[in-house]
Amino acid sequence: MSSGALPPVVEYEDVAWFRDEPQGARGAAAALGRRIGLGDRRTAELVLAVAELVANMRRHSVEASLVLRVVRTQDEAGVEVLVTDAGPGIADVSDAMRDGVSTGGTLGIGLGAVRRLADAFDIHSRPGLGTVQLARFWPGPRKAPPLAGEPVVGGVTRPISGEEICGDAWLARVDPGGRHKDGDGDGAGVATEPTDLPVSVPAPAPAVADWSTLTGVRHRAGTPPPYGRTRSVGTRSVTLGDGPALLVMLCDGLGHGPMAALAGQSAAQEFRAGSARTPEQIVRELHRALRGTRGAAVAVARIEPANGRVLFCGIGNVTAALVTPDSRTNMLSHPGIVGHQMHQLHTYEYLAQPGGALIMHSDGLSERWVPQDVAAFFPHSPSVMAAGLLRLAGTRRDDAGVVVARGAW
Repeated sequence: MSSGALPPVVEYEDVAWFRDEPQGARGAAAALGRRIGLGDRRTAELVLAVAELVANMRRHSVEASLVLRVVRTQDEAGVEVLVTDAGPGIADVSDAMRDGVSTGGTLGIGLGAVRRLADAFDIHSRPGLGTVQLARFWPGPRKAPPLAGEPVVGGVTRPISGEEICGDAWLARVDPGGRHKDGDGDGAGVATEPTDLPVSVPAPAPAVADWSTLTGVRHRAGTPPPYGRTRSVGTRSVTLGDGPALLVMLCDGLGHGPMAALAGQSAAQEFRAGSARTPEQIVRELHRALRGTRGAAVAVARIEPANGRVLFCGIGNVTAALVTPDSRTNMLSHPGIVGHQMHQLHTYEYLAQPGGALIMHSDGLSERWVPQDVAAFFPHSPSVMAAGLLRLAGTRRDDAGVVVARGAW
């Protein structure tokens, strides 16, 4: 992405998961399309696509789930359908997309019909591991090619088995950049930290050593530090890069059920309305907003496309990593509960590899996955990658949430 471009960012609202009884998804899709103003024709097309996907789930899939959710831009709302299963998978996806192809004695028109009906369609399948499918429907006759204008951030949340609401939440927004200082509208891209939060914060060091001193690796003057290296960039003052930046937040409300969902919703509302520009400032704002709730684990990243830099601040048991098809760099978090007790805050700086992805997820997913587990998802949308990782590493013993940013640097 060029340094002057703003990435497409949309908001998602997970409406309903359908697991053991997916046939109810058709009626829910019709009601949802009417509620958000999708229009009669597009609602009918959405319902037809959902019916085809449900039929395929019941006929071919193992451990299949379907989620209906609202997707919003500043101007309109649409509906997204996300389907995952654990097998058996499709050996030749392109062949299966052709009308008339059948693996179960039917006409075999399901996938081709869904692709034609949807404004955006994406599918990943691997024999023995399963399939992830995404179909997105906007109001009006907008037949865009698959993945055209695909958002650079996508994710999915899933409540623990037996619950209908989830305590995990994620959100992304754009910092348009500019030369100002948070709080007074003046300055040169330096964000200062407020000091009214009663937490123990280490004082900044009087000077920051260069990268060769910090890492023992020498590099030419004016060149960025090596990929995978990290350093703390200070707790009270962070120099921001030029141009727009992408801010991504993941919140894991403690426990599950309505009280955990309240913490997640409160974090999302504060993040959406906030004006802080650095991860550390955002975590401080969330700390204030979550007082009175049961609290949460939180991770916040700032992606600066112009220089490929990622700033990160995390509190609690949230996994965050910069990933390529053959590497994984874990990002550092500190113990604590946002909204209750935080002993220290640090912002860490990372350089992201071109073509890589930022992945953040709650402890509703195992952190034992490796880069090879997600390598095949890199050609696909961030939402499909997130759903694929949830399918692979998710547990049913807790709420689960995962967010992926890819294509922003």
